[in-house]
Amino acid sequence: MIFLIEYDRASGSIASLKEFEDGEGELAAKERLELEISLMNNGVVREVVLLQAGSIKALRVTHNRYFKNVAELAEDGSNLMSKLKLDDQSRSSGKDFT
Repeated sequence: MIFLIEYDRASGSIASLKEFEDGEGELAAKERLELEISLMNNGVVREVVLLQAGSIKALRVTHNRYFKNVAELAEDGSNLMSKLKLDDQSRSSGKDFT
């Protein structure tokens, strides 16, 4: 699957998402360009990307920043930092904190 995502960085949310079959790469690229031109002509600042993944579920795993709000991303980052600190403590003390 190919996914065309229009992402509004200011709000931290997806403005639009369109799915294409794997064989529709040229159509997806054409629509991405048309969307970017339309946004630019209307003075709208958004991130427009084409991503390929096996499913929307897989895309949510590999590119979760498009699907989570700022608070959720901050929590993920905080959890990761805590885990990294524990891993570092474990290595330096020889204990396994996991």
